[in-house]
Amino acid sequence: MIRIWNSALALAAFLAIASAGHAQSAAQFYKGKTVNIVIGSAAGGGYDAYGRLIARHLGAHIPGNPTVVAQNMPGAGQTKSAGYIYSVAPKDGTQIAGVSPGALLTSVLGGPHVQYDPNKFQYIGSANSDVYVCVTRADAPVKTFQDAFDHELIVGVSSGTTRDMPMMLKNLLHVKLKLVPGYPGTKDITLAFERNEIQAICGFGYASLVAQQSDWLANGTAKVLVQESTRGLPELNEKGIPLAISFAKTDEQRKIMEVVYSQGIFGRPYLMAPEVAKDRVALMRQAFMETMHDPALVADAKRIKLDIDAISGEEVQELVAKVYETPPALVKRTREVLETQ
Repeated sequence: MIRIWNSALALAAFLAIASAGHAQSAAQFYKGKTVNIVIGSAAGGGYDAYGRLIARHLGAHIPGNPTVVAQNMPGAGQTKSAGYIYSVAPKDGTQIAGVSPGALLTSVLGGPHVQYDPNKFQYIGSANSDVYVCVTRADAPVKTFQDAFDHELIVGVSSGTTRDMPMMLKNLLHVKLKLVPGYPGTKDITLAFERNEIQAICGFGYASLVAQQSDWLANGTAKVLVQESTRGLPELNEKGIPLAISFAKTDEQRKIMEVVYSQGIFGRPYLMAPEVAKDRVALMRQAFMETMHDPALVADAKRIKLDIDAISGEEVQELVAKVYETPPALVKRTREVLETQ
């Protein structure tokens, strides 16, 4: 009996030491390492600005203080970077992707065929919730959103929200939008807007608009026509900028719009591969939230006019799972709306 008891104690001690060693390895693993944040968009856009902001501050909150490097991997509506993390990148916790919500919802919203399951990613957080808008040139014939039901508005289109949201307005609500595709990214659309090649941009994150084109609003070059969100932004609500969803005429229309606009709830998600060890994911989730509340990052974000309203990795995980619980019939109808040219 004594020998059995001693053996049990020895086993318990061994397991405790092994467990402590494993936990310690998660904390020590990052020392001397390089962590890559793979940004799914081209340089110069809003996703790029957020990714590089986080890269400047994240390393200070990861035990071992690794070097954090941001790199761009645009392509296929930001699904290329997500696919890289899922299938190609090392699964040791040194690779993070910063992608658009649309890259995670392709099975619901349609879009490029992907070889990854968004529900299997491990999310470490989101930098903010985003309110998308349609912004128009002041000299466009359309002065209010109601006008767009009667007068044509020329809209520049890239991928992700800048495609899905105006496509939905056109096909679901029958807003008279003439969509001009082929722009590589939001930066290219904004240049076209300034050159008067197009009259409007829809699915444009308001935070990005304020950060990168605040002069448009200040000098009257442009105006916010409508909010593409379920709730809107307080400052825009106070100005009387309407919600596009308020123009829905049926329950089905409203539900489809809610699915499409759900992207804004987790506006700037960051994720790791499914195989990354849980303790390293937990460590990175904590580091991410500490980073987003770091006074140095907050001051940096304020300087470059980026909105910070962080969401935890656990909450993003739940939000993505909830979207994938959308009834199949509604998913089918949503995809039909977004795929019809």
